[in-house]
Amino acid sequence: MDQVAAAAGVSRATVSRVINNAASVAPGIRDAVQRAIASTGYVPNVAARSLVTRRSNSVALVISEPDRPDDHSFLNRIFTDPYFGRVTAGATGALRPHDVHLVVVPTDSADHHQVIRYLRQGHVDGVLLICSSEHDPLPGQVHALGIPAVLSSRPAAPLPVSHVDLDQRLGARLAAEHLIARGCRRLATISGPLDIPAGSERLEAFRTAAGADAPAVIGDFTRAGGEAAAHRLLDDHPDLDGLFVASDLMAEGALRAVQDRGRRVPDDVAVVGFDDSSPALECRPQLTTIRQPVEEMAAEMAQLLVAHIDEPGRATRSVIFQPTLVLRASA
Repeated sequence: MDQVAAAAGVSRATVSRVINNAASVAPGIRDAVQRAIASTGYVPNVAARSLVTRRSNSVALVISEPDRPDDHSFLNRIFTDPYFGRVTAGATGALRPHDVHLVVVPTDSADHHQVIRYLRQGHVDGVLLICSSEHDPLPGQVHALGIPAVLSSRPAAPLPVSHVDLDQRLGARLAAEHLIARGCRRLATISGPLDIPAGSERLEAFRTAAGADAPAVIGDFTRAGGEAAAHRLLDDHPDLDGLFVASDLMAEGALRAVQDRGRRVPDDVAVVGFDDSSPALECRPQLTTIRQPVEEMAAEMAQLLVAHIDEPGRATRSVIFQPTLVLRASA
């Protein structure tokens, strides 16, 4: 900084104000300092600045899954499921203008103590938290640390924590109403896991619209799980003509099962997915689905988190996005 100050003909304090984007620096002086920074190759010492600002300029995206049978299958799902990729892209895009970096932290209940220790040590300024079970204690544990946090869905237990969610019930209702409107009379569904609010809410809303006795098989939000669940439904209900699948990834597997049985889509069985993610376009036929604006939701989470970091004690907020029906060839 002394070298930059000498090159620019200003004080060290002025260099510091320019680096920290203080508004009190005249444009001409700011330009001179920035030219001196470029000519000297000066780079601020991030560790030293963190000691002063008490900021790491990083936030954690914590993805908490139920207990996993092995690390390989768990990490494979985290890094290949389109949903998590969309969340990462949306959050990263929103954080970049704030010069804040995203650290992805996958975990299950066995590793919660490691995550809590990591957060307590001040490696990050806040947490974006995705939990796959309403029984997961991690939201309460993170809140108890006093670290700013934003959840990706409504917390199962009351917590004074901001969250961003989708109107899950409306999405399932749109799917059921579309299948009924196109003439389907024997409707069924493949739900997500019922200990996830999104899974249970989509199932309840679908049955409210389609009939309380609509057949359902619980899936696991994977392609293979969707295929297996569809085979079970077709074994028990070979005459079904409308199928709502609670994720596009499962729907891709379900389409394969339906077609393996010699049933035409959508002539014999109309299929509606949920998410509007990349598998919806990779399916044959392309998938009619319920759009969940995941990137926009993740960006909103990130903006909320930055606001909570910048303004401790800020009131919590609940932001609910609206789903829409995207018509393609499967229904």
